Amino acid sequence: MIAQNIKEHLSKDGILKKIMNQVALHPPKPNTDLYLNLLRAIAGQQLSVKAAGTIWERTLNLFPERYPKTEMVLQIDVEAFRGAGLSYQKAGYLKNIALFSLDNSLDYKILNKMSDAELIHYLTQIKGVGSWTAEMILIFSLVREDIFPVADLGIQNAIRKHYKLESSGKQLKAEMTEISKQWQPYRTFASMYLWRSLINE
Repeated sequence: MIAQNIKEHLSKDGILKKIMNQVALHPPKPNTDLYLNLLRAIAGQQLSVKAAGTIWERTLNLFPERYPKTEMVLQIDVEAFRGAGLSYQKAGYLKNIALFSLDNSLDYKILNKMSDAELIHYLTQIKGVGSWTAEMILIFSLVREDIFPVADLGIQNAIRKHYKLESSGKQLKAEMTEISKQWQPYRTFASMYLWRSLINE
């Protein structure tokens, strides 16, 4: 459950308070396998939850014990990834993550000592891992409390709806960022409530 002090802080925003009263939220627990989480995030990019889950299951089935060890990801033929439903581009990105994990580190204990900004900069060194993917890792794997994924389509749609915004592009992001300031330092949880509000429609 969300801590009471976080709820009280977010409830100062009357619009968000209304959402909070309508939806139940169970925040994720930290997941230390950042390598696997990155692979999964890339595999599911720009897909519905159902499609992403199906393709990820097929991808895991390509590997013994259903775990894509780095050496195996680098050795596997791209066409095998294609057969699981991944694009050539995504297959390449998975190999980039595997190579990065060998040459650098995706160790949870090491990365968790970095600040949010340092982590996003570190992860986006990997070709194919953009700011949005890095933010998802910070939210759902590291459970950092003050991440606001302004480029996320779901967050944009939820804020447009609940805060009656009609703008788009840079203007929308600027307005979203301004609204989110009142949620600091708990923007992660505000984002989760916004996502959840779309599910409950």
